[in-house]
Amino acid sequence: MRLFRSLTLLLTLVAPTAFADDTYQVEMILVRQNAVPAIISRAAPEDWAAGAQRLADDSQRTPALNDVVTKLTASGEYTVLMHKAWQQTLGEAPAKVAVSDGQEQFGQFPIEGTLEMKLGRFTDVTADFWVNQIDANGLVTASERLRQDSHTKNGQLNYLDNGHLALLIKITSLTAPAPREAPEVVPD
Repeated sequence: MRLFRSLTLLLTLVAPTAFADDTYQVEMILVRQNAVPAIISRAAPEDWAAGAQRLADDSQRTPALNDVVTKLTASGEYTVLMHKAWQQTLGEAPAKVAVSDGQEQFGQFPIEGTLEMKLGRFTDVTADFWVNQIDANGLVTASERLRQDSHTKNGQLNYLDNGHLALLIKITSLTAPAPREAPEVVPD
């Protein structure tokens, strides 16, 4: 019984360190599916980034999925709207970042949205993006919206389908060792 109590105490002390926040590279590609008619929603709210942390310039990274973008564009079935990559820490607590592209006008961007990510067995991702139509006065007149919740596998390209808009996302640990490749020949 004493051994059981000691083991329980030891696990209690060690367990929190096993789930510490780690550094990840997040890469996302926002696309429009050309064969699916656009669904125009109400205009994006002015507080589209409420509660989200803006991506710092020093967290931006060079995208690695350029071959995927090339294939999507060449197919003619998709229009690539945004392709971004950055580095951030992720853990068990949700981390919400604001992602935007294009010239800001009165706090709004042609493409704007948030990604909320939380690590677990899979990474829980909540994507909320708007593709805005902005008039000559800089006001948002109409928007297309992608709102999707998903469980994604780390280190793999995941596809979040939302009808006419879709998001490809890859979340890769920068601190965990890379998985070993399977041997080509299995010994007897």
